[in-house]
Parts: sequence; C-alpha cells; structure tokens
Amino acid sequence: MTALNRALGAFYGLALGDALGMPTQSLNRETIKIRFGWITDLQDAGPLQPIAANMPKGSITDDTEQAILVGQLLVEGKGRIEPAVLAQRLIEWEAEMQAKGSQDLLGPSTKRAIEMILAGHSPEEAGRYGTTNGAAMRITPVGIAADVADPQRFIAAVVQACQVTHNTTLGISSAAAVAAVVSAGINGMDLGQALNLGQQIAQQAEAHGHWVAGGRIASRISWARTISVDSDKALLADLLYDVIGTSVASQESVVVSFALAQQVAVGEMSAFEALCMAASLGGDTDTIAAILGAMLGACLGLESWPVPMIATVKAVNHLELEPLVKGLLTLR
Repeated sequence: MTALNRALGAFYGLALGDALGMPTQSLNRETIKIRFGWITDLQDAGPLQPIAANMPKGSITDDTEQAILVGQLLVEGKGRIEPAVLAQRLIEWEAEMQAKGSQDLLGPSTKRAIEMILAGHSPEEAGRYGTTNGAAMRITPVGIAADVADPQRFIAAVVQACQVTHNTTLGISSAAAVAAVVSAGINGMDLGQALNLGQQIAQQAEAHGHWVAGGRIASRISWARTISVDSDKALLADLLYDVIGTSVASQESVVVSFALAQQVAVGEMSAFEALCMAASLGGDTDTIAAILGAMLGACLGLESWPVPMIATVKAVNHLELEPLVKGLLTLR
C-alpha cells in the first residue's frame, strides 16, 4: 500500500466520519436512538438538527473544512504555518459560514483566541485557554506533511498548527496524539503500534503550551484503550458516553476516538463499524468520528471506506482532495 493511498485514506476517512456524525452532532444518545436508531449510513440532518439543520446527507462540517484550510496553509507555506495567517483564515472562514446562514461556526477555544488576536494580543498568548478538540480535529494534514520518525521536528510542526488557538498542554498533546497516528500509518506502521506511538508522542508534547488542569491525554488514552478492550461489547457505547465522555473537551472526545481505534486494532470491529459507533454515541459525534476516520484511514488505507459513500461525500461537497494530499506528501 502506498503512502498516497494511506494519506487519502486518512483525509477521506476524516471527511466520511465528519459526514456520518453531521446529523447527530450535539444530540444526546436518547434523541439519536429515537430519530436515527443506529447510524449505519449517511443521513440527512433534518429540521431539528441544532447546528446543521436540513443539511443533505453526506455533507461535511467544520472538521473537514478547517483541516483543508490547515492543509492549504501548509502547502502555501512549504511546511510552515504563520500563526497570524491561520487566525486570519479562520476569521474569513467563519464570515463565509455566517454569510451562508450556517450555525457551524468556530468552537469555543478558537473563537476566544481570535477575539484576543483582534484585540491586539500576540498569537502565542491568544491560545493559552484552548483546551477543546478544535486543534485535534484539524491536525490531520500535519500528520500527512510531517514525519513522526523525527519526534522533535514533528512536535514542533504540531505546535505551530495549534499555538494560535490551543496553546495548552491539553490542546497540543491531544492534537499531537492524533497527528502521530496519522503520520505513523503513512509510514506503514500497523494500527496497534501507531496507537502506541500516538500515546508516546502525546506524553512528549505535554512539555509545550500553557499548563491547564485536566486529565492527562496520554494517561487517559492508555486507560481508555485498556477498558475498551476489557468491556463487554454490548456495553461499550455506554462506557464511552457515560464514563469517558463525548464532549468537546480534548480529554473526552479525542480519548474516545482512541478507544474505538483500539477496538479495530484488536479485531473487535471493522473500521467502518467503528465510525458508525462514533456517529451514534451522542455529543460531539462528527469530531469523534472525523478524528477516528483519519487515524484508521492512515493505517488501513483508502480501501477501508465504502466506495459509494466516499463518492457521495465527494459529490455533495465538491470535494477533490488528491491534489492537496499530494502537495502535503511532498513536504514530508
């Protein structure tokens, strides 16, 4: 399997997870059960979706759009992202979304950081409160463009992409964990080993950013991977939703993605089944499924994803990621 196949698997896996979770995002599990049962296919959002009302099935959200934005900046900057430019692009992106009447706007950490930049604070200072999963959800292109075989350079690339909005131990280490799994997968590492490496890189990345209170990402990933394997399969969704948590907090949603990836690594479920479970959980379903899709696609390749669904996601969103992905791989 080629690096290109794995990189496309990662980026289209992110988009597919995002689209599967789009209709269920910000809903609780009971509401999802009543409206959708169990997600097994792309679904229309319907009029009662609080963030993406009436969006057609296969639509992507901020997760994929902001990952594309980061990817474009990496290619333009030949591997470097200027924090001030990233902030400006995010401001422009939100203005476009508002013009379309979308409710899918910047998350709490990113919004606060941008308000600080507009008020004259430095990019380094702006991200000092960012602990949510926004950096992790858009980090996949860094995993494609940077090689985790050189951990110091790799972590520096992650920090550069996170700093302006999520310059905290939690924000950076959660993004580093996801990017490391993607990068390791593109290098040909198997899923279980890649998840181990993601955990290690998360621990090393904690040396960066402002310290904030909260369960440590590496420790929680380790714990979640263990309890997910020990759990009764029928009770797994309850465990993820009730005990680990599915909120926008990095130490919940990013950790749930690793717990589900572990299920795939030990052969308990297929990559696509894991995405469907992520989309059915409740909470920040689109981000959990998007992060999971990126990690699984990088390790298992583009073949992991149903061809007709990828075709739908491409068609609905006018999405053609090959040129961007090739551009990112040349930076590696």
